[in-house]
Amino acid sequence: MNTTATRSPGLRRLAACLALASIFAHTPLFSALPDDWPVARPEDYGMRSARLDALWNNLESCNTTVLLVISHDHVVYERYAQGYGRHTPHYTASLAKALVGGVSLMLAMDDGLIRPDDPASRFVPAWRDDEKKRDITVAQLATHTSGIADANLDGVPHRLLPGWQGEFWKRLPAPLDPFTLARDAASVLDRPGTTARYSNPGFAMFGYCVTASLRGAKHPDLRSLLRERVLRPLGIPDGESSIGYEETTTVDGLPLVGNWGGGNFSPDASARVGRLLLRQGDWQGRQLISPATVKAATTHAGLPNHSGLGWWVNRRADGKRFWPAAPDDAFWGFGAGGQLLLVIPSLDLIIVRNGGPIEKEEDQVPVVGRRVVAPLMEAFEPLAKAPYPPSPVIARIEWSPRETIVRKAEGCDNWPLTWADDDAMYSAYGDGNGFAPYLPEKLSLGLVKVTGGPEGFIGENIRAAAGEQRGDDRHGKKASGMLMVDGVLYMLLRNADNARLAWSTDHAKTWTECDWRFTESFGCPAFLNFGRNYAGARDDYVYIYSPDTGSAYARADQVVLARVPKDRMRDRSAYDFFVRIDTEGAPIWSADIAERGPVFRNPNACYRLHVTYNPGQGRYLLTMTGSGKDPRFGGGFGVYDAPEPWGPWTTAFFTDVWDVGPGESSSFPSKWLSSDGKAGWLVFSGDDCFSVRKAGFILHDKAKHGRLH
Repeated sequence: MNTTATRSPGLRRLAACLALASIFAHTPLFSALPDDWPVARPEDYGMRSARLDALWNNLESCNTTVLLVISHDHVVYERYAQGYGRHTPHYTASLAKALVGGVSLMLAMDDGLIRPDDPASRFVPAWRDDEKKRDITVAQLATHTSGIADANLDGVPHRLLPGWQGEFWKRLPAPLDPFTLARDAASVLDRPGTTARYSNPGFAMFGYCVTASLRGAKHPDLRSLLRERVLRPLGIPDGESSIGYEETTTVDGLPLVGNWGGGNFSPDASARVGRLLLRQGDWQGRQLISPATVKAATTHAGLPNHSGLGWWVNRRADGKRFWPAAPDDAFWGFGAGGQLLLVIPSLDLIIVRNGGPIEKEEDQVPVVGRRVVAPLMEAFEPLAKAPYPPSPVIARIEWSPRETIVRKAEGCDNWPLTWADDDAMYSAYGDGNGFAPYLPEKLSLGLVKVTGGPEGFIGENIRAAAGEQRGDDRHGKKASGMLMVDGVLYMLLRNADNARLAWSTDHAKTWTECDWRFTESFGCPAFLNFGRNYAGARDDYVYIYSPDTGSAYARADQVVLARVPKDRMRDRSAYDFFVRIDTEGAPIWSADIAERGPVFRNPNACYRLHVTYNPGQGRYLLTMTGSGKDPRFGGGFGVYDAPEPWGPWTTAFFTDVWDVGPGESSSFPSKWLSSDGKAGWLVFSGDDCFSVRKAGFILHDKAKHGRLH
């Protein structure tokens, strides 16, 4: 494989590293959280207030005491039953398994004291000669796959459980304490690592192992470890959390604290722990837990359960989502009665739900998935259907009213645009007669020059015998991309047995076509446009995107990317194709088109697109039509943004059905983008016209104040 990796110097290298972090963690990186969460409207972050109100109205009548929704470090929704509030401690039941068990393991892992694949017998001397228990690992205890029996029997209250199972819940002094019973009395029912079997005693032994790893450490028990290393640094007052029933049991000289339950955390305290993990262990610029450890604990552990290390994850052992409505990267802690801390990095979302059972079913996990998680995701519609999470820079796009849309060149479509050295924009249309005064004949490809600003532009037809094309629909060549570089105007021609390159050195009056064409993919390619005459380009390459198909009339599920030195565009052997991002955040390229990989994915269908760099935002804007058989008069439309040409992409705007037909192609011409990044004019082919509509980019506060880093 002939590959190269491009690493930009200085700030561009930093941007690439941040892009990698966002790809792996699926979360944007923001500045520090103030002492208390700022408040924002749900609509500021792509959610709908009415749907959240409906969710609360439904939950309020079903034993719910707390619903707290935090997005992009802002409280966007919170409701509490009487007597409860954001800072009121609430019992968490088995949510403590994540808040206490999972987080304490992360700290011990970071200190190099314990590893998930360690045999538990390293920390439990009594198991070293036990044939069934000596090979149990720490990870198996943390994921409920150790095979150890639970201290519960279906439908039997704890007070009525027989033998050691009933004693486990009484928390008696040693030797009838939960830890000794879990160590000695709980049997192994399955070969370790083969079966998902929920086990409170197994989790108690998980806490035993972590505590044993802390022997001789500054904080030798889980309570003091968490208080000093996490809770206080997060700004959580001591009165807003308690751990392990506020009891300590000494066994084998170890100060053992319950990690399977017995916790009380205020909604704010739970949310702050969630925010710590969402930010990959960073708090106010201080790395409390390493990103690698957070990732290991909150992604699938590779065992037969939908579990990380102490945390549940949204991936089952068979690779499918556990909660289909939630994104792949969701992880959570969960306790009896539906106590929930849900973190979704790709949406920069934290949810806390406390209360009693929502329904009478014994197993509240599917109930919460159905009654809490699914409606929450529906609150994001239509963004919930977008292929990427909301933008960390563009909070939303506000479009000018429909009646303000300017439409010219009726009957024409396509309209790829570039900003030329003479300050005009050059474009091409398909299947029409151009701007008024109209040409006497309909062209498959006609050329135009656009001068002036977006609110008073003039379109002028260019007669170019060597550039004009004839033939209707797919039977005639059409332009899918236009770019001026160093005074040379380039055009990508589709419907030419795939796509070809042509160029003009006299501002579109005469054209020359290359003697080669793309033979695989790149059936509807488009250039990445920078400023006037390619000014402001990130490097000396030209970038070309296309749906991964050989035809402009076929939809694909991904977009591919090529690059070529700007002075070798006519040389097919000079083209490289994007393969993937490497472990350092740099793009890998290959000269072999067969090794191409996706630079953008959209299962809703990738169709015609354009990409423009917006220097006022420092973002690349990709526009694409989506659903709808005839997007001229209806259908979906999306605007996506990224810090680099290869991503990671996020969603600035998405809709299944725009309020007007988006047309089959659209772009933000670089000439018509405001210098502050807050306004632009979209040119789109809706209604088969040169249609122009103003877009207001509403930036997140952190982006507007330059604090995004």
